[in-house]
Amino acid sequence: MHQYRFLLLFLLAAVIMLPARAQQGGIENLRETGKAFASVARQVSPSVVYIQVESKQEAAGMGPFASPFTDEFFKRFFGEPFPGAPQGEAPQRRAVSQGSGFVFSSKDGLLSDRTYILTNYHVVEGAEKIKVKFQDGREFIAKVKGSDPKSDVAVIEIKAGGLPALRWGDSSTLEVGEWVLAMGNPFGLSHTLTVGVVSAKGRTSLGISDYEDFIQTDAAINPGNSGGPLVNLDGEVVGVNTAILSRSGGYMGAGFAIPSGLARSIAEQLIDSGEVVRGFLGVVIQDLTSELAESFDIEQSRGALIAQVTADSPAQKAGLKAGDVIVSYQGKPVKDIGSFRNRVSQTPPDSRAKLTVIRDGERRDIDVTIGRLDDAQLTAEAPAEITSELGLSVQTLTPQLAQQFDAKAGQGVVVTKVEPGSVAEVAGIKIGDVILQVNRKPVDSAKAFNREIGDSRQGKRALLLIATGDMQRYVVLSW
Repeated sequence: MHQYRFLLLFLLAAVIMLPARAQQGGIENLRETGKAFASVARQVSPSVVYIQVESKQEAAGMGPFASPFTDEFFKRFFGEPFPGAPQGEAPQRRAVSQGSGFVFSSKDGLLSDRTYILTNYHVVEGAEKIKVKFQDGREFIAKVKGSDPKSDVAVIEIKAGGLPALRWGDSSTLEVGEWVLAMGNPFGLSHTLTVGVVSAKGRTSLGISDYEDFIQTDAAINPGNSGGPLVNLDGEVVGVNTAILSRSGGYMGAGFAIPSGLARSIAEQLIDSGEVVRGFLGVVIQDLTSELAESFDIEQSRGALIAQVTADSPAQKAGLKAGDVIVSYQGKPVKDIGSFRNRVSQTPPDSRAKLTVIRDGERRDIDVTIGRLDDAQLTAEAPAEITSELGLSVQTLTPQLAQQFDAKAGQGVVVTKVEPGSVAEVAGIKIGDVILQVNRKPVDSAKAFNREIGDSRQGKRALLLIATGDMQRYVVLSW
């Protein structure tokens, strides 16, 4: 009997001690996590710099005769100055801005010490004087080595050697939920560390830069963090903090960083040649929505729909056509136009690339020799608008109308009227747009257009190929 009592007391004591031990274990885990963050901070901080930029800006409304009528604020409400109001050229004023950056390469050599610092293009844009300050208080005057506005990446250099450089990490191996740390100078508060997780990967079409493939994180990023590193728990750079999504101008839980794979490639090109070379295909593309997929008799709704092929481009030479849906590039699926565009741009010019397209319901493999992108050849993305009612009038393109709308007579019909609130208006169709095809059949007259639309009445759905200036796009109208 005494043995059972002893066993019962022992079990009761063990049960009482379990929560205390669990609590103690939880606290120890938190301590270890905190020590890991502190270790990363000590490792990263010496390589992070505070960047101060001086530039010249016009002082609006402050001409030789200061007048309220020349102030931009007043112009917004009252328009241009009244006739006879005193005017003059606006003087220049000094503007000071700040951001962040980090050392990613440092070279030592006799009379040739150089340290390269990565930051954002928008941090140093228009800079006349750049000053960088390290955590230990050392300051240097820097100059821009190279910049790439399309990706918002810039490299600046200082005449100094032996400075600690951060290691590059592999952004492609990041997983959603993984710990990341952001280091920078928000609001001028030097070397501020924030901690969060990877919220998402491959964010595109945000309108932040031409080439987007952002890492989204909830690590606090604020004005002044731009250009600072996003690092993993090993202290390796996996991203360059670039932008925030905010209604207040401050942190609201969604920050964006350029992945290290893209940033490193651009930075190395800027050091080696001072410019970035990108691949060029020569197509106007739009996302394949479910409505467009149905119109093209395609089961899947992922891919890049070719709305236009540039004349004499690699795409045209390879035989790509408007209406082709690109579903694979270099053996990897095409999920959306943003990621596809990035992959093409990172393909070396003159190299061969394999595309898989769906044309008329059949899959085809097409080999193309990638060209080199020039500023005049920027690949455009056609907007894809889906609507719910019909309402527009068209007119046959006469030679006079073709000249007026910069179109070709006999190729398409011009939109002459768009009903307010109609499917056409909601789809973004405007007076002057030229409709080239209805349900993938060319229309060369108003009669042909009406005939094709008539054939669509039973299904209450039509696929239009529309040209606005030099840009073409597909639109599905449902009514």
